[in-house]
Amino acid sequence: MKKFNLSLVAILATSTFALAGGDIAPVEPVVETPYVEDTSAFYLGLGWGGMKADLDTDLLSINKQSDTFNQVMLQAGYKFNDYVAVEGRYYIGTDNNSWNWYDGQAGSRILGGQSVSADAWDLFVKPMYPVTDSFDIYALLGYGETSFDYSWGRSTDFGDTGGFAWGLGAAYNFSDNVAIFVDYIDQEDGDLNDYFLVNGVLVPSKLKISFDTWTVGVTYTF
Repeated sequence: MKKFNLSLVAILATSTFALAGGDIAPVEPVVETPYVEDTSAFYLGLGWGGMKADLDTDLLSINKQSDTFNQVMLQAGYKFNDYVAVEGRYYIGTDNNSWNWYDGQAGSRILGGQSVSADAWDLFVKPMYPVTDSFDIYALLGYGETSFDYSWGRSTDFGDTGGFAWGLGAAYNFSDNVAIFVDYIDQEDGDLNDYFLVNGVLVPSKLKISFDTWTVGVTYTF
């Protein structure tokens, strides 16, 4: 009787496996893939601020040893993640300033006046650090070029200086799309060469310029 019961259990178990397909699939553990948020984005910005030029000449003197131009800044950039972006900027000087040039060798005689304007552009790598979810600090490292247009009488001269530029700034994010920022940029110092008429003779003169910008603005991230 005991053998009969064991045989009956074996038959029932065999028929159950047959109905189930004849084998039992192993249970695979569920592996969850961690979610990584994509923070790359394109952004545009608009700013307002000032451009300051510290001036020095080797022969002639100017009525201003430093001058400041109001500027509007246009900005476009691409953010790869929360820590690195690339950015381009263009500064438009919104006013013309007046310079008077003097001949220091002829009793400080006024040689003439010039209407001066300034523009600049930059291309940066932008390392960023998110201090909080809303507040970032950043650096700007790259190449910049400054253009001075100055008119003396009927002639117009153009002077461009370019080279390494760097800056520091901070931004506050009101939402995922809108942020305000403030920053300072030290443009490359440069020399502008020109000729001035002194006692009927064209005399070469060099204008050394140290150029800085500061900007307050708003960006929109798409």
